[in-house]
Amino acid sequence: MAIDIRLSRNDFSLRFDAALQLEGITAVFGPSGAGKTTLLRVVAGLEKGAVGRVALGGDLWQDTDRRVMVPAHARHLGYVFQDGRLFPHLSVEGNLLFAAERSRRQSRSGHAGQGGRGGRGREVGVRAASERSISSVVQALDLKDLLGRKPDTLSGGEIQRVAMGRALLTAPRVMLLDEPLSALDVRRKAEIIPYVERLAGDFGVPVLYVTHNVDEVARLASSMVLLADGRMAAMGGVAEILERVELWPITGRLEAGSLLEAIAGVTRDGMTSLDMGGETLRVPALGVGAGTPVHLRVQAREVAIARERPERLSIRNVLPAKLVSIEFTESPFVELLLDVHGQHLRSRVTREAVVDLGLREGQAVFALIKSVVFEGRLLN
Repeated sequence: MAIDIRLSRNDFSLRFDAALQLEGITAVFGPSGAGKTTLLRVVAGLEKGAVGRVALGGDLWQDTDRRVMVPAHARHLGYVFQDGRLFPHLSVEGNLLFAAERSRRQSRSGHAGQGGRGGRGREVGVRAASERSISSVVQALDLKDLLGRKPDTLSGGEIQRVAMGRALLTAPRVMLLDEPLSALDVRRKAEIIPYVERLAGDFGVPVLYVTHNVDEVARLASSMVLLADGRMAAMGGVAEILERVELWPITGRLEAGSLLEAIAGVTRDGMTSLDMGGETLRVPALGVGAGTPVHLRVQAREVAIARERPERLSIRNVLPAKLVSIEFTESPFVELLLDVHGQHLRSRVTREAVVDLGLREGQAVFALIKSVVFEGRLLN
């Protein structure tokens, strides 16, 4: 997706120029007021004051110079808002049927993007619609028991599941999710996250996912766009961006750290073993099956350093590592970058500790991980 857009409104301006490789889930992340929702609305064709160009593949959706502006309903996007926005007078089944019928009507009328190859995008959507029946969506999102209920009887998590199902049935080429979990508590978020993953995994629809929650990014996304003050600060892989020191003022200094990949093993005595390429972590039970790939976020301030493997220690997770770099800052703290079996791990220690331990780049050290974050839960 190619986006080259300018938008000015009151005391805010958005300037975004990038080509997004939409595969899986791409997070649009940044603090409140960064322009995340505005960017999504530009993609959807809902910001009339935006000037520039937006295109997906061969479909040109907006080109101000050529006076092209494809309306929102003809872009074949699935948009899920923070509040779900279901039709209150229809049952859950009615909301789903409405979306499916709308998709069929659009396929018959032949709506398409402009720019010479617009029909190709619609053909993709029609084919997706034929393969995506209401029953398959109901099954994938566990909506069967909700079909006869009205929106005002649903919980926040149930509303979002229905909203995702309704969006899927419009045969979207891309799903736009605008902070769909922001109104849910931690337990409800954990229940909904697997359904979000299915949008890209089971249905093969790329997702642009807006959030200001770093744990959602770590769990869901493979790539991310970082926004600040209406400008793109960075774009790339999630692990790469979250560990970049110069971006911590945006991503959050206290939350800054690393993203580790591991494979869940067996759970015994309330503890789950995790395999990290030959090294084992043990954390409080994650509630996932053995063999499940997991992402763990490790805050830099939760990683201590030792020159020798410590013994008789309450910290259970001690990993051999190589000290890759030492980055001094203006504060009393120093940022360390470690390599643990090919994965990067950040540690924040004091200048005094660096001197006392005689730390140097290239040294073999031991990383003492005091806690990790999994799906928003701090595990000590």
